[in-house]
Amino acid sequence: MLSFLALLLFNAFIASASASSDYSEHLLLRPLPQKALLASFNFRSNESSTAFEQQNFRYFPRSLGQILQHAGTKELHLRFSLGRWDAENWGQRPWNGAREGGTGVELWAWVEAQNEEEAFARWLTLTNALSGLFCASLNFIDATKTIRPVMSFPPEGDHQNPSQLHLLHGTLPHEVVCTENLTPFLKLLPCKGKAGISSLLDGHKLFDASWQTMAVDVRPVCEEDGECTLETEQTVDMVLDIDRSKRPRDNPIPRPLPIEEIECDTSKGYSAQDTCYPIHKTSEPAFSLSGIYGRSLKGACPLTDESSENSYTVCINTPPERIIHVNTTGQYAESTSENHAMRCYKLPVGADFDLVLPEQQMTTRLVLAQPPLYAARHINGHGQEHGSVQAVITNPSSTDAVEFVYLESLPWFMKPYIHTLQARVNSSPENPIRETYYRPAVDRQRGTHLELRMVIPAASTLTLTYDFEKAILRYTEYPPDANRGFDAAPAIIRLISPESLDKKGIYLRTTSLLLPLPTPDFSMPYNVIILTSTVIALGFGNIFNLLVRRFVGADEVQGMGPGGLKGIIRGKVERLKARFLTKKKTA
Repeated sequence: MLSFLALLLFNAFIASASASSDYSEHLLLRPLPQKALLASFNFRSNESSTAFEQQNFRYFPRSLGQILQHAGTKELHLRFSLGRWDAENWGQRPWNGAREGGTGVELWAWVEAQNEEEAFARWLTLTNALSGLFCASLNFIDATKTIRPVMSFPPEGDHQNPSQLHLLHGTLPHEVVCTENLTPFLKLLPCKGKAGISSLLDGHKLFDASWQTMAVDVRPVCEEDGECTLETEQTVDMVLDIDRSKRPRDNPIPRPLPIEEIECDTSKGYSAQDTCYPIHKTSEPAFSLSGIYGRSLKGACPLTDESSENSYTVCINTPPERIIHVNTTGQYAESTSENHAMRCYKLPVGADFDLVLPEQQMTTRLVLAQPPLYAARHINGHGQEHGSVQAVITNPSSTDAVEFVYLESLPWFMKPYIHTLQARVNSSPENPIRETYYRPAVDRQRGTHLELRMVIPAASTLTLTYDFEKAILRYTEYPPDANRGFDAAPAIIRLISPESLDKKGIYLRTTSLLLPLPTPDFSMPYNVIILTSTVIALGFGNIFNLLVRRFVGADEVQGMGPGGLKGIIRGKVERLKARFLTKKKTA
């Protein structure tokens, strides 16, 4: 509950700062168990709708704005994610999962069009343009990877003509997120990673995290007086291992410490000079921003409004007794409270900023908010023809039932049997499925789209299972690493009850699936090609010789002389002998 109140306060800071300025940025740090640290970066800018239509860009990135205008996109949500969120140890997801994506790349957008064909054409224009902007493979999101969700993604923005909007959703679970995607992401920011909290974003640290996600969200926001603005929100969330992040760059490979530098438990019977059992430390580890990210925070971004009283940029959520040192030459403001345990600071302008937390033995622990649901999903069965999918969803609340929407987007070569779909709750014989939307796949044209609205009682576990059939692909449709398997997109869960406090909603995603398919022996085509080429070469050579070559006697050839061919050969041999004999006499 304490962490939940702290998160509400942090969201209030962001909302108040965004309302008073056109650009704001915030960083939230939250220590996690097992020496982990959650760092949430948030960048938000507002642009007038009139200025946007006139292409008079100020804080809104021009490159992204022109793409949205050309593709007729009114609302955009783009995600780059890697890793798995450990809900059992880390608690509730940042931003209630609203700024989190599935493994790889996930994209959904509201496109304005007269019909579905026009909307899909603009969707392809959008994916191809974003592919070039973010150096990603978004152009591979074609009809087979695109669905049209019905219940899972309500619009976050305020739209004037919702009847002409079409929602399209696509995923690339096999996409590898790397520095090539981070660099365009930073270029969209006003300070472009040179100042402000974005100066901490380094590819070596971000992609070494246990879990990380980058999000870009664009939505229209209208006030009560009718004035509308286009809001752009960029977020980066990462879970860092403190000990691993503090490793110096000259030691890129983790190596064990020498035994004399390890604190050993001498009470063990086998403890000796060359044998050590490390002591498990119960104290909070020491860390600093410069130690974790390898650089100091380069002051405040000059484009942010630091005059507001609520313009706190860096916040850390720790127990009140945690000691924090601030190393900076500029001025800062601090806000502490025993209720929410949130301390926020203002960044100096033109000076470095650093937070230092020494190692400390704590008497109180930071209480992490409990997630509303736990979800896991995996593939069962064996063989090359059939299999089954099992999703286990647990409601940890002992008092409240949870209503949610379960979305699955499956590739066309993974064909589910809907008549085998079963949903069972351990404590209730009632069927938890309230509504079903199913759109079957068409080979090489579209994938399977399945949405279920379900209710899970309090303190219960819901098990969802169905069987599927594996299709056989053409050998040209297999990727180079075909024996690895094919990735299936994660399932998306959107909570309907309890409702979110804002339009972002509450989401959680399962891990992606690795689907093994029947894989042919790719050496056989080469064997067939080589054998066929050999047979053709032999046959063609013989036929060509029979058609072109002319057989004649040796005595019929002109210029042979009376001796014929034998006489010519005999003459050349005698001349060679005479030459060798002459050389021997002269020597």
